[in-house]
Amino acid sequence: MGSTNILNSGGQINLGDERIILEPTGNFNSVEDIREMLITVGGGNQLVKLGDITTVSQGYIDPPTQRVRINGKDAISLHVNLKENANVIELGEEVNKVVFDWQKRIPVGLELTRVSSLDTYIDVKVNDFISNLMQSIGIVLAVMLIFLGIRTGFVIASLIPIVTIMTLMIMGLMNMGLNQVTLAALIMALGMLVDNAIVVAETIMVKMEQGIAKKQAAVEAFTELWMPLLISTLTTSAAFLAFYLSPTTMGDIVGPIFVVITIALLSSWIIALTVITTFCYLFIKVQPKGERKQSIIDRVINALKGKYKDLILVALRNKYKIIIGIFIAFFASLFGFGYIPFIFFPDSDRNMVTIDINLPEGYKIERTTEVVKKLEQYMSDSLKVNDKQKTGILDWSSYIGEGPESYDLGYSPDEPNSNYAHILVNTSSFNENVAVIERLDNFTFNSFPNADIKVGALGAGGSGTPIEIKVSGSNPDELSKISETIKQRLSSISGTKNVKDDWGPKSKKFLIKIDQNRAQTAGVSSSDIATSLQTVLDGFQTGEYREDDKSIPIIMRSSAGQQQSLASLETLNIYSQTSGKSVPLLQVASIEPQWQYSKIKRFDLRRTINITSELREGGNASAITAEITPWLDEQKKNVWTIGYEYEFGGDAKQSAESMGSVIGYLPISGFIIVLLLIIQFNSFRKMGMVVLTIPLGIIGVVIGLLTFREAFGFMPFLGVISLAGIVINNAIVLIDRMEIEQKDLGRSEQDAVIAACLQRFRPILLATFTTVLGLIPLYISGGEMWEGMAISIMIGLLFGTVITLLFIPSLYSALFKVSYKGYEFNEELLE
Repeated sequence: MGSTNILNSGGQINLGDERIILEPTGNFNSVEDIREMLITVGGGNQLVKLGDITTVSQGYIDPPTQRVRINGKDAISLHVNLKENANVIELGEEVNKVVFDWQKRIPVGLELTRVSSLDTYIDVKVNDFISNLMQSIGIVLAVMLIFLGIRTGFVIASLIPIVTIMTLMIMGLMNMGLNQVTLAALIMALGMLVDNAIVVAETIMVKMEQGIAKKQAAVEAFTELWMPLLISTLTTSAAFLAFYLSPTTMGDIVGPIFVVITIALLSSWIIALTVITTFCYLFIKVQPKGERKQSIIDRVINALKGKYKDLILVALRNKYKIIIGIFIAFFASLFGFGYIPFIFFPDSDRNMVTIDINLPEGYKIERTTEVVKKLEQYMSDSLKVNDKQKTGILDWSSYIGEGPESYDLGYSPDEPNSNYAHILVNTSSFNENVAVIERLDNFTFNSFPNADIKVGALGAGGSGTPIEIKVSGSNPDELSKISETIKQRLSSISGTKNVKDDWGPKSKKFLIKIDQNRAQTAGVSSSDIATSLQTVLDGFQTGEYREDDKSIPIIMRSSAGQQQSLASLETLNIYSQTSGKSVPLLQVASIEPQWQYSKIKRFDLRRTINITSELREGGNASAITAEITPWLDEQKKNVWTIGYEYEFGGDAKQSAESMGSVIGYLPISGFIIVLLLIIQFNSFRKMGMVVLTIPLGIIGVVIGLLTFREAFGFMPFLGVISLAGIVINNAIVLIDRMEIEQKDLGRSEQDAVIAACLQRFRPILLATFTTVLGLIPLYISGGEMWEGMAISIMIGLLFGTVITLLFIPSLYSALFKVSYKGYEFNEELLE
């Protein structure tokens, strides 16, 4: 039975100048060839056909390694993967055409459906983000028109479509497609990019009001602003560089934000200094001071400017109190961080729920299938959408024995095993996910006491268990003991569920203890015993049969096969390969039951057991980790044997790796920003002033997250970095204006500081309003992923603007020893 149909060469012969291959016949070309194979019986004296004494048939692998069921029916699944740089939405359209075509061709009774449609989800999200972008552009345009008037508003607002088209064109040349991240980057950049146009137009208008000719005003504005605007643009861009450089998954996800914002801001700088300057020269009409009629908006802004004048005078006369007060607020905000929950990345907002089933190690695939069928029946009866039930589960697909190919970044299958199953459930709406998860959790908990069943939503930024504790050591028994204490402790903490370890409970085995003396006396070897057992139970592979491009194993198996019981095993006969005689198994061996670890896993070559926990609704991984850490440290110090260590995985490890990686690259961003500031100001004091404004934006971030009850995580962290770039931008333009007022216009130090603040009041205020209001659509309909980031920037910038307008002049006055004692305000500065 050792023959195969794999074509083996019989050697080569020389024929003239050639070497010819010899190929002997006798390979299996059909199942009939196997039946016709002659074998010896009766001590080698007689030949019979294999088909005369056995049944030879072609069938499926038994037991199967994987089963697939769609909506409770047996199925075959196909997986389609996207090529690099291809368009997933176009791929989905092509797949739909194929599905539609085959639905008309397949026989009656067969169904062809799509079980997971990432392209549809992405298409909806991209369309939503395009809608958000259009809404943000509309809001920014409205702000421009209201605050600057029709003529000036349209001149500045013209920058938005020009820069947007320019950015999209450059993205196309770089093969960077539209997705949630790149569209969100455009929304984030909106407020920043109009800032350049506002500053340019405001400067030209002020000069024209002072009686300077249009052309001269445009030239002087360009000369004054090209360098500070370039520096502020590059510093804002540099703030995002760390995300682009990060090699982690999060870096891959949000890295394009750096590219898009850099393109948009540089495009804005170019357009503001060229096109907007030209438009101002062509279209803006400004009358000299005293001749121009003020609109309602002008009166409102002048009234605000007057209030700000009073406020800045008070602040400058009490500059040290202002500086100390702001720093106290900064340290108070750091303390307030402790009251903000931490969620590294929110769950995906796909209308999808996943179920992972793990039965005790060693369970048959048939038993796993029974559990899946029972769960499917419950979903069909109680949760499936129908005429009476409008919300719930639309459809599902079950994968038994082995999970499907990756269908989402937030999914990763467990190891293939007969006791494992994965169910992908599509719900009617993302809003129904929590209710569906809760009901499935309750049902599985009460119905399958010996099964480990994990029901949850997809992760948005990568899969993984929220809480993981890895304990490493040398002794499996000691590790198992430590694992039990940790699981008990985790289970007692509010917010945890499905606490387990990856070794699982011990499983049973039967040890066939061979008496070698008896075995040799009976003429059987250990190999004979193993071969006989395998043949009777699982089947013994004797060769391979090739059919087209497939190699099919030839299995010799007893007719009873896997249905053997312990009683029948004890009466099993062992066949000797040499003598052809049979002896009872119990004559040469005894059967002893034993317990063994189902799995013993290693991490970095050390035995490691991984304790994991899911989260209940409202549970927070960071808070649970913080609660159990002191207990683990105490256990390690006083209870565990020396040599046993623990470390966190899950959210804690992922957040440490991703945020740690970004933080690790922040010094590069910081160095570039410092270098640019020194180039701009040629002063360490002025550079230090700008750098000191960076962390102060955290004050508003903490207030915003606490007020709106948002968690801090990777995306709000991105918002903090974005906020730092905007605050730096405002500070650079403000300090640069102080220099111009003092050096070029010959004002006193006191007048220069106040005049710069008053002149930059409206541009900074407008930039703040456009950025904050432009982010409202992203906060409202961008999904959980973007809410925290939007709040961080919006509220952080509101407070950051106040800090910039008060802190920078106060700090400037303190560092350069500008005294306001006895100072009388020059009313001309308000003009």
